[in-house]
Amino acid sequence: MTKKQRTKEVIERLKKEYPDAGCTLDYDQAWKLLVSVRLAAQCTDARVNVVVEKLYEKYPDVNALAEADVADIEEIVRPCGLGKSKARDISACMKILKEKYDGKVPEDFNALLKLPGVGRKSANLIMGDVFGKPAIVTDTHCIRLVNRIGLVDSIKEPKKVEMALWKLVPPEEGSDFCHRLVYHGRDICTARTKPHCDRCCLEDICPKKGVED
Repeated sequence: MTKKQRTKEVIERLKKEYPDAGCTLDYDQAWKLLVSVRLAAQCTDARVNVVVEKLYEKYPDVNALAEADVADIEEIVRPCGLGKSKARDISACMKILKEKYDGKVPEDFNALLKLPGVGRKSANLIMGDVFGKPAIVTDTHCIRLVNRIGLVDSIKEPKKVEMALWKLVPPEEGSDFCHRLVYHGRDICTARTKPHCDRCCLEDICPKKGVED
């Protein structure tokens, strides 16, 4: 089985296993996803979803958050960890959206990368989830699973994994595929315990079944 064939099979099986998989960060506007994805660094999505409720209650739009005191933002987002740097990035980011983009999130990958605190993973998430564009989101689950499943060979650097997957994953499948890897990584192919291979829909085609890494 070639990598391309394996990728196609993995995509189809995960699609059946997790038909409704989507982003686990709660948002109803693009700028809110931008805020949440910055807060999610080294923090669970579940905690972020709780913390942002209080943040948006006090600062309900881009302008309000852009004008907020960074110390006040930090006070609210502190439970997500790295409060000082996250508050600083969120404040700077909202100021740019207000001043340069009329309060809207730019629909351009390179423009997103220029925003404070936005890396390739965040930019891809926004391109895929908000704008419906082709995207590969290489979070920790994605990187771990595609190495285990044998879609990439011992590549741990996010950008290199992303580039490798662009060659294997059909563009229209990328965003949903990465969301499904998150679900599968949390439920079955876990990081902190031995993978639950006996319950895995990929068990018969996985070259590293039962392996912890």
